[in-house]
Amino acid sequence: MERKSYDTVTEAMADLKKLGYTIDFSILTDKECLICHLTATELSPDDFEIDRFYRFEGDSDPGDEMIVYAISSTKNDLKGVVVNAYGIYSDNESSAIVKKLNMHPR
Repeated sequence: MERKSYDTVTEAMADLKKLGYTIDFSILTDKECLICHLTATELSPDDFEIDRFYRFEGDSDPGDEMIVYAISSTKNDLKGVVVNAYGIYSDNESSAIVKKLNMHPR
């Protein structure tokens, strides 16, 4: 699959939605899962795969660095996105969900 590059997080997310990644997930480190607050769907690290990811670096502030993950779960038959700021969960490096996201292909 051809790897696109995007200028903004919003652009990447809009394109991923067109590709079927329609569910917005958040990281819930205390429960070691991803969660969709709209549907209350929770995915443990074993329930999903990272299909692709896009890294964005802040122009003026290194704190603005973000990664957009396109994830899928064959078990739950769904595809979605997770947006994570670099280092935002650095205090939770031992978290299984953070480890799974940090394992993304280089």
